[in-house]
Amino acid sequence: MAEHGESESTATATELPSRYLPAVPYADLPEPQGLRRYLGASVILTATALGSGELVLWPYVTTQVGLGIIWLAVVGVTMQYFLNMEIERYTLVTGETAVTGFSRLWLPWGVIFVLGAILPNIWPGWASSGATVFTFIFDLGESAVPIVATIFLISIGLAITMSPVVYQTLEKIEGLMVALVLAFVVVAIVVATEGSAWAATVTEIPQGVANLPDIVGQIGAASLFGAIVFAGAGGANNLVQSNYIRDKGMGMGARIPNIVSPITGQEAAAPSLGYMVRPTEENERRWRQWWRIANQEQLITFWFIGALLLVALSVLVFSTVGVRPGLDSELTFLQVEGQALGELIAPWFATAFYVAGFLMLFSTNIGVVDYVSRLAGDSLKVTFLRDSTFWSESKIYITVVWILIVTGSGIIWAGIEPVVLLVISSAGGGFVMAFYSVLLIMINRRLLPPFAKLSGWRLPVMIFVAAFYVAFSVFLIYQMVSAGPTSVA
Repeated sequence: MAEHGESESTATATELPSRYLPAVPYADLPEPQGLRRYLGASVILTATALGSGELVLWPYVTTQVGLGIIWLAVVGVTMQYFLNMEIERYTLVTGETAVTGFSRLWLPWGVIFVLGAILPNIWPGWASSGATVFTFIFDLGESAVPIVATIFLISIGLAITMSPVVYQTLEKIEGLMVALVLAFVVVAIVVATEGSAWAATVTEIPQGVANLPDIVGQIGAASLFGAIVFAGAGGANNLVQSNYIRDKGMGMGARIPNIVSPITGQEAAAPSLGYMVRPTEENERRWRQWWRIANQEQLITFWFIGALLLVALSVLVFSTVGVRPGLDSELTFLQVEGQALGELIAPWFATAFYVAGFLMLFSTNIGVVDYVSRLAGDSLKVTFLRDSTFWSESKIYITVVWILIVTGSGIIWAGIEPVVLLVISSAGGGFVMAFYSVLLIMINRRLLPPFAKLSGWRLPVMIFVAAFYVAFSVFLIYQMVSAGPTSVA
């Protein structure tokens, strides 16, 4: 996949700091192809988001307070769109991941973001939620949840170990899943949602804004923050968009050398240092084309599909379940929603809803295990383990996979509610986003050539995004210190 096209310089670039990582050579941007060639670069990010914010957190919030704050979900997806584009900006220009860029400023950032990916995602909310929905399909009862979830996690670990998940395969699987979910949602919207519910997403905004303090008090600051964080991918997940666009051959990522899996024989972009674009008119022209294509692809595959599914699934639960604050947080609302769909359409449709929900959560869990392990393998191999002959990217990857599987299985048997696990994961992910949203502004302002650096109207937008995540994180810390951690859950 490495396309060298024009000549590479032997001179090292001075723009990228080389105190902690080696300097890189100058090179020209490859010539971009059409948008169709790169569609799907964001599909894994979209699919990973389906089982958390879209299926669980925002529909649950809707059953508690109605549709008056669904606009916050759209705001959350929109903020992540701009975050993702700044992650892509650095990689398009250099071929390096954003985490490698952070490590150029300070080497420990690599380890910090590896921990920022592992620690929030050790809490197995997706596995526990998926197992719970699975019991709805076969009426197994709550006692079966830990057993099903453990089998669920071990099967993911074995599948990844026996045949490591590489980008091309994962993209096809997740793309098919998104297509199936979209088809199901379209049918459900036509037969089960009401026009008044769709109108409420707009007409109830003033009431939702006015009642926001009461809503925060009712559902908890951590729950609301977590829902906003997971309106989209969330947490460290967004950072792996760097890896996805490199594997897709976008921008300077097309120059990154490939490694071949010894088991599958398939290629994926190796953990690697990158290049720096020469400041020429030709490269500036190519950059404008790459930036336009990347924005269009992200807007279609991530923002539009993600926002549509999130709002649609919330409207669906509002139309079938309504506002029922008495529902507990053990995914009872999904069971009630399925029963309502079965009564409204046919019993088989309730089963179809549970199957779709289970597949969404299963796919999300695969994506989460893959992205956490991928980020750890790439970041650690580029930084602290760069010279190790023992720790290859695959060994780091598989080690992290089984840390997640074994620890997650142990937590599930503790009996913590699935939605609580998702809130813990999402709130922890929000702290991670507070850090890297600030760092993205720094590297994209300081390290990139003038024609590609973060500037214009996107700069104040990114400052707002960073301020939001930082402010909410500080607020959660304040609440935990002043009143104890249970007050924010």
